[in-house]
Amino acid sequence: MMRAAVVAIACMLLAACATKSPPTSMASLPPAPPPGEPQDIAGMASAQLRVAFGAPAFVRKDGVAEMWRYDGASCKAFFFLYPNGNDMAVRHVETIPRGTDKAADPICLNALRASPPVS
Repeated sequence: MMRAAVVAIACMLLAACATKSPPTSMASLPPAPPPGEPQDIAGMASAQLRVAFGAPAFVRKDGVAEMWRYDGASCKAFFFLYPNGNDMAVRHVETIPRGTDKAADPICLNALRASPPVS
């Protein structure tokens, strides 16, 4: 008798779980950034990046790739570097806020370049 009661309770709990409806709204992903890299930065070696922008505020390493973040008063820039021979080179750049026709806003990059942080 006790076993039958436990089985009956378990079945009721499972039935209650099964009748719940899925969430009515799901968060959608933001649109992908527009393609294209700034001509003067694409392919830039890591040493050149340091000369142009100074020391990054943050560096993250993921396997062989690196992400360098630069923080400005009104924007942030993210440089994605990958191996290029014995060095690392910029393959992608994004800024927050984004540019209007590319992932990197040239106004942000120019502001960061004009006053690179002190290393």
